[in-house]
Amino acid sequence: MTEHEQSQGRTGNGGNGADYRTILNESARLLRANRPGEAIAMLEPLQADLPDDPDIAINMGGALILQRKWSKAVKILKRAVEVSPDNVLLWTNLAAAYLGRLETSGPKHQARAIAAYEKALGLDPSTPNVHYHLGLIYKQQGNLSRSSAMFQRALEVNPEDRDARFWMERLSDQIVEIEREKRLKRSKQDRSGANPDGNGYRPPGLEEES
Repeated sequence: MTEHEQSQGRTGNGGNGADYRTILNESARLLRANRPGEAIAMLEPLQADLPDDPDIAINMGGALILQRKWSKAVKILKRAVEVSPDNVLLWTNLAAAYLGRLETSGPKHQARAIAAYEKALGLDPSTPNVHYHLGLIYKQQGNLSRSSAMFQRALEVNPEDRDARFWMERLSDQIVEIEREKRLKRSKQDRSGANPDGNGYRPPGLEEES
């Protein structure tokens, strides 16, 4: 999330490429060490010189996300993605900033995060972790089939993703149990002659498997 890919040969106003690369590399190291405040302090002067630079925005956005300053991260990343719409890491960081904390995120935040993650997949279908995060969002929404499919895709991208495998297997068991309960319910209705949903209406949250 915090790695830069395009720093070779960049220069700031009055700076040089070596300074640029040093700051980006050091800020990435600080983020990996979970020291976002120090990373931001390093990046702010560079960002003032190069406000539209995508690599600076990636690291700055990542630092703000670690600090749970979602709105500030969104502001920086939205500007950067408008200038560099083909940068996958910008879209994945923007998705994380939109989402915030999954457990407390609302439908609008989740929808924006999904759209940003799908932008990243449109650029690179094998972008690491994107399918996994989409799986978590759909699981939170109660869309188990969609969630399970995303975890399966995450495993196709990275067969060693143990978290994705855990959730896919757990959701598969839940889906089987739901289908079993639905069959039992239909069987009871058939025996009693009842047909409460005879008009074809399907209650929300009971999506049929194709």
